[in-house]
Amino acid sequence: MVRSTNSRRPATLASLAAELGVSRTTVSNAYNRPDQLSPELRKRVLDTARRLGYPGPDPVARSLRTRKAGAVGLLLTENLSYAFRDPAAVGFLEGLALACEDAGHGLLLIPANPEHEDVAAVHSAGVDGFVVYSVPDDDPHLAAVMERPVPAVICDQPNLSEVDRVGIDDGAAIKGLARHLIELGHRKIGVICMRLARTRNDGPASSERQANAHFHVQRARLAALSEAFAEVGVDWEQVPVIERFDHTPESGGSAAAQLMETDPEITAVMCTSDILALGALSEVRRQGRRVPQDLTITGFDGIDDAERVGLTTVRQPVMEKGRAAGRLLLDAGESTGRPREVVLDTQLVPGSTAGAPRSVEERWFGP
Repeated sequence: MVRSTNSRRPATLASLAAELGVSRTTVSNAYNRPDQLSPELRKRVLDTARRLGYPGPDPVARSLRTRKAGAVGLLLTENLSYAFRDPAAVGFLEGLALACEDAGHGLLLIPANPEHEDVAAVHSAGVDGFVVYSVPDDDPHLAAVMERPVPAVICDQPNLSEVDRVGIDDGAAIKGLARHLIELGHRKIGVICMRLARTRNDGPASSERQANAHFHVQRARLAALSEAFAEVGVDWEQVPVIERFDHTPESGGSAAAQLMETDPEITAVMCTSDILALGALSEVRRQGRRVPQDLTITGFDGIDDAERVGLTTVRQPVMEKGRAAGRLLLDAGESTGRPREVVLDTQLVPGSTAGAPRSVEERWFGP
């Protein structure tokens, strides 16, 4: 199975303690009981550990016979409740749980709040490997996973060349959706996107912020939209892109209101998730505008709620993502020693929320 490039342990807990001139208990507490140390001492321990290549105490070391914990760790980029609230995350979690059941393993959820940097939960997790679910490339929790001497599989993002990965072709998927709108005649669009970085931004996303986004799925989707509309002469610099840090329908609704105020002439709102699109749909209708007669709205994911309301979207196999990630992690016999990648198919779902654009006069004053 694929391991991180830092899987060798040139230093031990004892040698690290000697280097620092502290007890082994102090070193252990830096990872497992950080509240027992001052922030300064803990930082000194962790900095020295990184310099010496020590990844932290092995939480499964007490199982000397099997060296197995019998559990898979799922690293989320959100608070724990997100795993049970977001439909795409729920589908992924179900697929991963099924793969773990098939292999006789348990599942440990490890939330990685994007606004917090304490990685103690990663260091202390008693797991045989990690599935990392959609985190930014600069997330400290991801770095902590890579320091652990256990296998890892990444779902969606980031795309690390040395680690197994499961995902979709995000650029191709959303480009197909963009071309569908282009064929309908849309040229004046606005975009609502999920967060681009760990730093909170609830408002316009500049071209520089888009290009340097640490969430590469969002970066890829925005870049693909830019390319698709450039093919028909649309200057992406003139396309309003509104970012929302929180992934909720309320965020989609407020972003849609901001878009319509920023550019009243837009004929379509493209959202990088169904959750945001559902919020946008509610806000547009609340303002008395019709969909798609006055404004086209699209999403991405293909969640059940989106399909129930006829949202034009891209369906991705979220449950199969979870199954595939679990299988990659647990099926050690299939590993070739080189990082493996599973790219799953998507499907364009033309719904009732997309139609041909009307003129500005028609949209505001009727036929």
